[in-house]
Amino acid sequence: MLVYFIFVSIPLIFGYLAILSLFVYHWEKTNEWHLPSAYKPTIQISVLIAARNESKNIAACIDSLKALNYPSEYYEVLIVDDHSEDNTAAIVESKSNKTIRLLRLPQHQKGKKKALAYAVEAAKGTLIVCTDADCLVPSDWLMYFASFYQFNQFKFIAAPVTFYSEKNKFQQFQSLDFMGMMAVAAAGIRGGFMQMSNGANLAFEKKAFETVKGYEGHEHLASGDDMLLMEKIAKRYPKQLGFLKQLQAQTKTKPPQGVSAFVDQRIRWASKSSSYSSWQVKFILLMVWLLCLSILMDAVLVFWNSSFLYLVIFKLVLKALADFYFLNTMAVFFKRKSLMKAFVPSFFFHCTYIILIGFLGNLRKEYRWKGRKTR
Repeated sequence: MLVYFIFVSIPLIFGYLAILSLFVYHWEKTNEWHLPSAYKPTIQISVLIAARNESKNIAACIDSLKALNYPSEYYEVLIVDDHSEDNTAAIVESKSNKTIRLLRLPQHQKGKKKALAYAVEAAKGTLIVCTDADCLVPSDWLMYFASFYQFNQFKFIAAPVTFYSEKNKFQQFQSLDFMGMMAVAAAGIRGGFMQMSNGANLAFEKKAFETVKGYEGHEHLASGDDMLLMEKIAKRYPKQLGFLKQLQAQTKTKPPQGVSAFVDQRIRWASKSSSYSSWQVKFILLMVWLLCLSILMDAVLVFWNSSFLYLVIFKLVLKALADFYFLNTMAVFFKRKSLMKAFVPSFFFHCTYIILIGFLGNLRKEYRWKGRKTR
């Protein structure tokens, strides 16, 4: 047991602590972006949304887009209907105006990447900004993207996405977990050691997208329109990625409503992990998974040797303290301190789902998404 403690447990727990410390350090060092005084935008922006079976959400999304504080002559919204089986397209058409228009994905194409690539071709903007059909955007959303791009000339910009309207502890756990992902994204970009983003709130230069040939090479994956594209742009423009750290630039969406929807979402995300070319991303994901798995294994081994109980307590206490500090930092920034009341159940949810999704994401490549069985 001593050998296991020295050569397995110690490296795993202290490696995890080092990783979280790295995330917190670079998150804190990421400057919050503020609008320059008397800023007047001149950047032409195309907002792209791929929509499929979003009749319950698309109207609210469009209403938030109509409330944008950005000169109408400098932006357009292209919503691409990906062969919806409900009245998504009809709702978009009924709410269309001179800045918001509907595109229909050709019959021989399907999927989010195809829809976005189709919209990029039609886009007039220099800067492409993407969100999802179930998201709400703040009124100054494009003002922050435009100024951030104009003053930094980044080729790819990631920005915060958060959940709202949580109804139970499980959904509060998802919100805490999601906020943690935003810190990871910002830290990875600032530190230059990993590329992480979310397709519900990102931007890229149209010319950069065309230079790296868009989603070419990843068409077989249903997801990955965010991080895999980001990786391609990072390889071509390694110093020209940025994270837009600003509450007024965050998009909001509701968390998956049940365990099944949550599992499908996380399997979808995990299924593309083998396609990442960055060894840093793979190493960090593996370290976190191995630590959680080791805690479970130690708990089982307690029945064989009661001394393993001390190992379980040792790992759980250190991990819990580190997680609390990390997530509390994010809850303060996002002004969601009340979510920390759900920390204890969230902590155990996290350990369990990391193990489960780590297995399923690499073994079960098929999942349901927008009424389709895909991979």
